[in-house]
Amino acid sequence: MQQEDKKMGFIDDFKVDQELQVKTLCVAFFLVIFPLYFFSVAAGTDSPTGMGGVGSYEVSGEITYIDFDEGGEYIADGTSLIIDLNTDSLSDMEQEMNIVGVLVSMTYDEDEQARPGPLCLSQTAPDTITGTASHLNFSNSADGQNGGGNTGHDASTEWYNASMIGTSENPEVVEGLSESSIVDQLDAKGAGLGDYSIEISVSAAGDSCTNPLGGQNEDNGEDVSYTIQLIVLDYSITPYIDVDDIDL
Repeated sequence: MQQEDKKMGFIDDFKVDQELQVKTLCVAFFLVIFPLYFFSVAAGTDSPTGMGGVGSYEVSGEITYIDFDEGGEYIADGTSLIIDLNTDSLSDMEQEMNIVGVLVSMTYDEDEQARPGPLCLSQTAPDTITGTASHLNFSNSADGQNGGGNTGHDASTEWYNASMIGTSENPEVVEGLSESSIVDQLDAKGAGLGDYSIEISVSAAGDSCTNPLGGQNEDNGEDVSYTIQLIVLDYSITPYIDVDDIDL
């Protein structure tokens, strides 16, 4: 009897309370639409693993790093330091991670000494330090100079589509692709394993004296310190529904 009274009370409230009507309809709508949506995604799957078909997805990710190598060396003008590495040096757990790139961070100063005085009045000329990171058929270079207060730069090579990645708070909405197509652009599928080659070269420049008879500063190279890290991507893909477009 008490349950029937509660039921009748709810029905009476529903008839006159517009806010209650809206809330009830919203709950009923989502109870119906979500199972239908996920059923349609499963029906449109394009892979045997049950991934969703072409549609809209929210994609988020987080970048972490694996320390691969570090060191420092004096690199003479016009020469290169070659560093060959292999992921066999990583732990089993690290080798199972989604390695999607390599980052080389270089730091350096200026060892050229300016010669003051009325017979010279020279300054220091900036040197160019070039870092190249290569893995399989992926390679990229970046230059940096030690003039103007600069003390370092990075060079990186990546093999994933960074434009697809948002954050957990603000995921990127990717439209018109299947879930497996998105995965193909984010998951290295073991491509990050194997040999790596890092090259750091120096092109030194010595400034000339203002007085032509004063000669030129001596600059034979630079001390370069480096850190090499592997880039790891953890990502999440979920179906996207724009509730703002739903008319109640």
